[in-house]
Amino acid sequence: MIKSISTRDARFPIGSGHGSDAIHQDPIYSYAVALLHDDSGRTGTGLAFTLGEGNQLVCAAAEFYARRLVGRDIEEIMAGFGALQQAMADEQQFRWLGPHKGVVHLALAAVTNACWDLWAKSRGVPLWQLLLDLTPGEIVATLDLSYLEDELTAADALALLGTASTTRATRTPILKSGYPGYDTSVGWFNYSDDLVRENCRRAVAAGFTAMKLKVGSRDPERDLRRARIVREIAGPAARVMVDANQQWTLPQALAICPRLAEIDPFWIEEPTHPDDVSAHVTLARAIAPVKLALGEHVPNRVVFKNYLQSRCAGFLQVDAVRVAGVSEFLAISLLAKKFGVPVVPHVGDMGQIHQHLVLFNHVALDLPVVFLEHIPHLRQHFVHPVRLAAGVYRTPQEPGLSSDLKP
Repeated sequence: MIKSISTRDARFPIGSGHGSDAIHQDPIYSYAVALLHDDSGRTGTGLAFTLGEGNQLVCAAAEFYARRLVGRDIEEIMAGFGALQQAMADEQQFRWLGPHKGVVHLALAAVTNACWDLWAKSRGVPLWQLLLDLTPGEIVATLDLSYLEDELTAADALALLGTASTTRATRTPILKSGYPGYDTSVGWFNYSDDLVRENCRRAVAAGFTAMKLKVGSRDPERDLRRARIVREIAGPAARVMVDANQQWTLPQALAICPRLAEIDPFWIEEPTHPDDVSAHVTLARAIAPVKLALGEHVPNRVVFKNYLQSRCAGFLQVDAVRVAGVSEFLAISLLAKKFGVPVVPHVGDMGQIHQHLVLFNHVALDLPVVFLEHIPHLRQHFVHPVRLAAGVYRTPQEPGLSSDLKP
């Protein structure tokens, strides 16, 4: 039984140009942490990701949500978590501050992830194992599918899980071989050209076969020059992605994206405003067959549904520490499966939670293996940091979501 709750405002200045992009030039990687303490001495740790200021607001909102869990058993909570999450998201006064976005939705992510962490710890298994052990019905019971019924009902979700289960055994070897990663830290926006070149060489030597460059400079020639550096060092067979972090207007994106096509990008990420579905449709048609990747700043399943319906997204970058946690991540993954679009998460959690979720997506949902973003800057702050070897994520074995932070 949950006997008490607490929160932690955890902020980690990273400096040296790390984490910089065209919009966020001096980020402070931060977590609003929700902590659920049970009567057996276990603590469920839930993370939501911010870039510093306002993190305390998310903590305060998470405390508001978490108070309603005190005195309840985690098994009882998770048996009907989808309905509980919907009730929390639709709490009348907090809903006005969203709905389903911003501070209140990030707070719901922190509390949701804490519930999943406590559930996995109470069963003594890592999240990926818990998810694979659950029946399709138990999975669907953890999901809030409201506002998705035109595309994904509970019956649809059960059918997708059931169909994938018939070939599940063919995909379990990935639990031993590991999930491939890509290096997103070779080309932060404020890095010099020389440092980008050095980092690319280091990434190749470390076994990465995919890497990403931040673009969105005021001078497009700078973006093109740096993109050519990455392609030159990575080689013709590597996957190279570019990420504008929403910097361009649609006219600017229409001008620069065809020029970036010369480096054969695997995707162009967040080219313009994340709420502008129509602009992404226009751009996707203009630059095809180059694909768009989006979702880092898409706040909820409804907007993801709209992007999928518009068929402009080549890859979905849903992030379980931005949407309403693991449960909404799973709902969006089911939508992506229906539409045949790969899920390649953004890792505001530094890959700690998502290393579990991509394994579930592949094994249980038959979503394709692409790769998982890797950002190393907070490794020293986690009790069980992700492990990579030769550019591949090694399957975690510790109970929970791998989200516990050191004191």
